Amino acid sequence: MSSVAFSPDGKTLASGSGEDIQLWDVATGKEQATLQEGHNGYVRSVAYSPDGKTLASGSDDMTIKLWDVATGKEADK
Repeated sequence: MSSVAFSPDGKTLASGSGEDIQLWDVATGKEQATLQEGHNGYVRSVAYSPDGKTLASGSDDMTIKLWDVATGKEADK
């Protein structure tokens, strides 16, 4: 695991591990979702937008991806 970030409301924790990003329920410690198929390199950084609707991730593949937290999909370009 290389990076973690709490959602603005403190209810969800995002973690970058390998090429994937996991979303965790802070209260239960259970994984809510895995965001996959976005990066082709190790995820080094994750950060939430102030409204908590978007998650940014940076990777060794030299890309930054934006994710829609509600759908778990890469945000529209």
